[in-house]
Amino acid sequence: MTMTSTTARAPESAESTEPAAPVGDALPPRRRRRTPVWASHRVLKTTMAVTGTVMALFVVVHMIGNLKVLAGPEAFNGYAAWLREVAYPLLPHEGLLWAMRLVLGACIAAHVAAGITLWWRARAARGTFRRRSLPARTVGARSMLVTGVLIGVFVLVHVLDLTIGRLVAPEGFVAPTTSNGELQVSAYHNLVASLSRPGMAVFYSLVMLALSLHLAQGLWNVVIDLGATGPRLRKACRAVALAVALAIAVVNGLLPVLICTGVIR
Repeated sequence: MTMTSTTARAPESAESTEPAAPVGDALPPRRRRRTPVWASHRVLKTTMAVTGTVMALFVVVHMIGNLKVLAGPEAFNGYAAWLREVAYPLLPHEGLLWAMRLVLGACIAAHVAAGITLWWRARAARGTFRRRSLPARTVGARSMLVTGVLIGVFVLVHVLDLTIGRLVAPEGFVAPTTSNGELQVSAYHNLVASLSRPGMAVFYSLVMLALSLHLAQGLWNVVIDLGATGPRLRKACRAVALAVALAIAVVNGLLPVLICTGVIR
């Protein structure tokens, strides 16, 4: 007669998070660290897409404002003064301007941090050996890191040159002043004095080309990173990205040329 065991067995869970016991002299398996939600690949990609779009909008608005230069000193200085006084007294003097600077600064910091993190992960995942026979990448995709660094340097130089008026600013830089309760701005004079220098003019034009290349690829990446899959939507967004990049290259890139040739003076 066969006797059956009455000892109950504990059910084995297939989803147990406990590491398996080591066999013999084998080392215990390492636990995989879970990536925080805020540092996940998807969140980082979305962060780059959103912040990149905000910065692209700022560049477009800034380009439209630069067109005031063609209307002469009064129009351009009036526009610069309006930016400092808009919504006053609801907002303090330069309140909106500082709010825009803070938002832009936060976007730059988040964009750079997310970009470096994704680049580092991709480099670590690639390992020692590169894959061959991959589809050829565009010039914009290959140069995103280089153009991004160049744009970062330009932002610092541009702020020192035309906002703060230190280190790289022209000798005749004139800071905003208040006379008899009226704001006096010399933005036109400062811009012409800055871009009249050949070195700064060449640097400005080259950066505008790099910015256009970065924007063309970056705005196209926004469509992919946010999950757009429709072929018509992708074609439309690609056309918009190319149009924005071309407008930046032509409008902003021609400013130093017009100033150095005396058309704007």
